[in-house]
Amino acid sequence: MPPRPSLQSLLLMAASAAAGDSAPLFSARRGFLAAFAAAGGHRTCLLHSLSGSRLPRRAELACCFGTTPAPETLPAGPVVPPSRNVRSIEETRACEERLGQLLEKLKNEGIRMKRWRLGAFNRTLCPMQCKGGSSEELSLSVFIPSDGLNATWNCFRATCGWKSNAQPDGVSKVYQAKKSTGNGTDVGNETDQEVKANRAIKVYRKLREEDLRLEPLCDELVTFFSERMISPETLRRNNVSQRKWNNKIVIALTYRRDNVLVGCKYRELPKKFSQERNTEKILYGLDDIKQAHDVIIVEGEIDKLSMEEAGYRNCVSVPDGAPAQVSDKLPDKDHDKKYQYLWNCKEYLDSASRIILATDADPPGQALAEELARRLGNERCWRVTWPKKNETEFCKDANEVLMFLGPQALKEVIEGAKLYRIIGLFDFRDFFSEIDNYYNLGKRVRFINENR
Repeated sequence: MPPRPSLQSLLLMAASAAAGDSAPLFSARRGFLAAFAAAGGHRTCLLHSLSGSRLPRRAELACCFGTTPAPETLPAGPVVPPSRNVRSIEETRACEERLGQLLEKLKNEGIRMKRWRLGAFNRTLCPMQCKGGSSEELSLSVFIPSDGLNATWNCFRATCGWKSNAQPDGVSKVYQAKKSTGNGTDVGNETDQEVKANRAIKVYRKLREEDLRLEPLCDELVTFFSERMISPETLRRNNVSQRKWNNKIVIALTYRRDNVLVGCKYRELPKKFSQERNTEKILYGLDDIKQAHDVIIVEGEIDKLSMEEAGYRNCVSVPDGAPAQVSDKLPDKDHDKKYQYLWNCKEYLDSASRIILATDADPPGQALAEELARRLGNERCWRVTWPKKNETEFCKDANEVLMFLGPQALKEVIEGAKLYRIIGLFDFRDFFSEIDNYYNLGKRVRFINENR
């Protein structure tokens, strides 16, 4: 074990830091507790503060000591332990310059925040066309690492999906890749504590029924559902309630696992959604597919209720709607944030041998079906075809079929589902015309031969 620095040596390092050399300052912080114990617990006060501005400033250190000197047996100077936290003045200034460039580039993209947190995800309003939707949701997530090598952002609204990145001038993507994999210079790498924090398991908030203050549906909301052909019995079985939310009466759609409340989503009568924050994402109606061999997945909670009116309780709804388009590549489990609810419900879905995808007929609904099939396996997925609701228009989802055509028509839609397309696998009917032509060609050849 290296010898402990004395309190006198810590004072010298503090004075050196105040003069402009910041490297010994970090050593002083690390060795302070050991020196304090060796001094017999004399009254000591250490104040270390950082500037409150967005960019890191030089650290300031102030010490006041008791009158009793340190033991003479301690060495006159400290032994500096190796630390990845120590940065040279040049590297610190370079980091400040990179961060300044990044913030300017973010400002040019329309991304502004009053206060940035480095090494963490910052939520703000998306400057693109979506503008957070009618609820002005802080849907844009921006991440800047502590070394200021780049900035990445992504809008999580399904109708937007804007994502991009920016780099400071003079920092190549190759250099960033080396830094992220540990093959480059380790001056700017994250500390062990930062790495552990980034990999920490997310802790979800536990909801309690009494805290939400849910109430039975009023007559106005019961009428709202009856106009959509949803019966009071179906509403009661699925625990559909109401709640006072932001001085309004809203529909409360509870998400449960093993009949335990996990999350809650709210809908105002004008189609505007919100939900309880920091709760685990699961499928709506999860308990209804426990040990089910056939599972139906729809895009909205009302579509799940509509399926029940047609006699299908083995139906669940995704919690977050559909994406704007199909993603370029399939991320691994730890980074599959948008579809984390599938991983959270994996044990329920694994027992299903057939999964019928009844998402909406619009392009986002088609993209959602593709994303679900990629994760669940095309070989066990089936796809529905929505019928016409009049001479010119097709039904968009399960509730429209129920409203315009009735429960029997919705049942026929599920019964008519077809195996999801698999690249390289073809249906026999695709070759019928060729087989028929070949058969008829053989008949003609035989006729010619017989009449020669």
